[in-house]
Amino acid sequence: MHLSDLRACFSGRLLTGAEDTAAFLTDWRRRWSGRAIAVAQPDRAEDVAALVRWCAAQGVPIVPQGGNTGMSGASVPDASGRALLLSLARLNRVREVDPLNNTMTVEAGCLLHTVQERAREHGRLFPLSLAAEGSCTIGGNLSTNAGGVAVLRYGNARELCLGLEVVTAQGELWDGLRALRKDNTGYDLRDLFIGAEGTLGVITAATVKLHPLPAARVTAWAAVPTLSHAMRLLERAQNTLGARLTAFEALTPPCIEMLTEQLPQLRWPLAERGTDAVLIELSDPDDEASGRAALEGLLEHAFEAGWVSDAAIAANLTQSREFWSLREHMTEAQQRAGKNIKHDIAVPISRIAEFVEQTNAEIARHYPGVRMIVFGHLGDGNLHYNVSPPKRSTGEDFPQIESAINRLVHDAVHAFHGSVSAEHGLGVLRRDEAARYKSPVELRLMRAIKHALDPQNLMNPGKSLGDYPTEPAAEGAR
Repeated sequence: MHLSDLRACFSGRLLTGAEDTAAFLTDWRRRWSGRAIAVAQPDRAEDVAALVRWCAAQGVPIVPQGGNTGMSGASVPDASGRALLLSLARLNRVREVDPLNNTMTVEAGCLLHTVQERAREHGRLFPLSLAAEGSCTIGGNLSTNAGGVAVLRYGNARELCLGLEVVTAQGELWDGLRALRKDNTGYDLRDLFIGAEGTLGVITAATVKLHPLPAARVTAWAAVPTLSHAMRLLERAQNTLGARLTAFEALTPPCIEMLTEQLPQLRWPLAERGTDAVLIELSDPDDEASGRAALEGLLEHAFEAGWVSDAAIAANLTQSREFWSLREHMTEAQQRAGKNIKHDIAVPISRIAEFVEQTNAEIARHYPGVRMIVFGHLGDGNLHYNVSPPKRSTGEDFPQIESAINRLVHDAVHAFHGSVSAEHGLGVLRRDEAARYKSPVELRLMRAIKHALDPQNLMNPGKSLGDYPTEPAAEGAR
């Protein structure tokens, strides 16, 4: 195997020096690091195909990478040094915007923020919104089926994608960039690659859905006595606001306490900080006055029903951003506070309050004093269910109980018919735990798909599914 042959097979950059490749080989959380024979940054989809063909001929594993902002370790290679790191950063063109069809075709390396801005330039909205939108890429968003704060209204990345362009494990280029809402012509190959974390092929471009820009967005912050009250407020909001309800986020009291401790400069909408809080956003197609009146009516009813003890509606865009800043700074506050154990889980919306109450109690019984940092996308059932050490604890021994905490949380998630990964993907972080809760039938089907599309196991091996037999599993095997 000669890197000169690799260099000759594509146009773009090939990085081999330690200083040049270092940033690609460690994830942003600095939890996973690996080695690679090189980092390739091709210029075109055809170059990606040429690289994959070279790797297939040489038996070299491929690790695709977008913005390297993932949370589960899927975008960095292992320590063997056998893999090629395939960075899609230079595939960053917007190929077409079609406002009438409400679609945009973009290459995989386009930053999410770029896609949002180009849509806005044409009077359209691309609603996927994440904290990392200034550095994550659309290819990575689709490969992990990213969620974010607007899933309640617009769905996650899968719902926002109409078509894909993909390089297969054999180095063939599949053009599935169909800008159609209806296409009932066989298996939906698009959905195989979305959420597959690069284990089946390499997404090189996508046709995504756009929406009309809302005339106004109105944001409210409300204090609620308990999560059960928050769920009643959510149900009322859905019934009265309908599709205008864009986001419904929640922070529990320990979150608010941690934000106050770690980031005291943040401005708070309410003096009351000892209860659960919800952040509600409404997108109105008419005007701000209409949206504000609808939100005021919702909160007036909630006050009368005893679901809300205090509330504030943002008076302007600056204040709205201040409301959102509290929610968006939770990750930074946790990092400043020290070690923590993170979970990205989903349970049926109707059972969120019950899940949190029961699981918090079970963890407190085994590990008294730990801080339950529970927050997230209440409106779509996705909670960031995190555990931090007790106050005044150094947390040095905290990593030693991580596996036990994970088992407690994920056993509870499974009992509530939930998911151990709502929007972050499996990668290596949740790969083995997910396999514990999947049925033999489900695992067998997934492995059969992997073997059919990537028989050499070269596409991001060890991620999502982990290793798998060179032949599909026998009937009844797990």
